Amino acid sequence: MSPAVTSTTLRARFAAALSALYGTEVPAYTTLVEVSEEVNAEVLERLGDAAERLGTIDRVTAERHGAIRVGTPEELAQVARVFGACGMHPVGFYDLREATPPIPVVSTAFRPVDRAELAANPFRVFTSLLVVDDRRFFDESLEAELRAFLGARRLFPDELLALADVAERDGGLSDADADRFLELATAAFALSPEPVDRAWYQRLEDVSSVAADIGGVTTTHINHLTPRVLDIDALYERMQQRGIEMIDRIQGPPRTDKPDVLLRQTSFRALAEPRRFREPDGSVVEGHLRVRFGEVEARGVALTPEGRALYDGRGIDAFPQTEAELDAANLAYYVRDERGELQPIVYEDFLPKSAAGIFASNLTSEGRADATRRAAARDAAWMQDVLGRELRDPYALYEAERAASR
Repeated sequence: MSPAVTSTTLRARFAAALSALYGTEVPAYTTLVEVSEEVNAEVLERLGDAAERLGTIDRVTAERHGAIRVGTPEELAQVARVFGACGMHPVGFYDLREATPPIPVVSTAFRPVDRAELAANPFRVFTSLLVVDDRRFFDESLEAELRAFLGARRLFPDELLALADVAERDGGLSDADADRFLELATAAFALSPEPVDRAWYQRLEDVSSVAADIGGVTTTHINHLTPRVLDIDALYERMQQRGIEMIDRIQGPPRTDKPDVLLRQTSFRALAEPRRFREPDGSVVEGHLRVRFGEVEARGVALTPEGRALYDGRGIDAFPQTEAELDAANLAYYVRDERGELQPIVYEDFLPKSAAGIFASNLTSEGRADATRRAAARDAAWMQDVLGRELRDPYALYEAERAASR
C-alpha cells in the first residue's frame, strides 16, 4: 500500500515550510520572493512559452535551494537521512577551501535526481561540512576544542531520524507521521534563541566567519534560501530600487544574448540579526550577528565536461550563438522530445567559484589561513564513505538523461 504522503509531497511541503520559516526570521527574504514572482510574471507575459523553456512557471515559482552547514561527519550522515526522506540525494563534491578567500568547508548538494521528480519540485540544499583537522585553519589545540564542542551537541532528535528512515524505506509517511516529520525537520533548521558564547564564537570568527557560524553555536540553521528568477538582472535592479543592499555583482556567467548556461546568482547582503550573547562573566546581553542573507538564482542549460572546460578556460564569449550549435559541438546537454526537437536539460547543481563568491561577499571577516600548513585530504570518495550512500556524479546524471532520449 502506498503511503498517504509520498516523498515527493514531503519534499514540496518541507521546502514550503522552510520558506515560511525563513521569511519570519529574515523579512527581506519575503521581499526577495515577492520581487522574483513579479519579474517572473512579467517575463512570462513578454515571452510566452519561451519563458518556460527551462522549466514551467509553476516549477520556477515553487523552486528553492537552501544552504546549511554542519560540523561533523556524523551530522552530515544524519542530515542525509532527513533529506533522503524527501527523495533528495547527495550530488557532487565541492571544496571551498580552494576559494578566494579560502573557506574551511567541503560541500555537497542534496536534490532529486529523476527528471519527473525535478519537475515536481526541485528543492536542493547545498550542505557544507567543517574540516576541523585542516591545519591551514585550525591548530591542534583549536581542533580538539572544536571536536569536543561539536561532539556535545545534537542537531537532529532521534524521533526525526526514525521517521526519516521510515519515509525513505517506504517512499513516504502516513498523514500524522508526515506532519510530525515536517514539524521536527523544520524546527531543526530554525534559528535558536540560545545565547552564543561570545568569547568562543570570536575565537572561531578570527579564523573564519563560516567556521564560527558552524562551530560557534549549539544548533544549525538555514544560512540562506534561494528563489529562482527568470531575469536576474531585472531583479537585481528592482531590489536596489526597494532600498535593499545587494552584493556588488551577479556571480556566474555574464549577461549575454547567447543561450543561458549553468547558473547565475546574487544576494542581498547579510543583515544584522539580533542575537543574545553570553559574556565571559556569565551575563547575557543583546547583540547582533551578520551571517544570513537571501540569495536568488537564474538557471540555464547544463554543460558537458567539454563545455565546462571551454567556459572555465575562455569564458562565455567562446560559445556558439544557438542551442543547435551547442548540442552539435557537445558543449551542453539536451534531450530530444517526441517531435525530435531539442529541449535543454536544466543545470541543477552549483558552481564552486560562485558559491564561494556569495559566501565571501557576506562574510564579516576574511579570517586567516596559513598556506604553509598541512591540508586535510578530502575528496568525493571520502564524502561518500561519510554519507553511507552513493554520492552521485552530476555529469553522469545529465549524460544518462540525454542518452535515454536518444
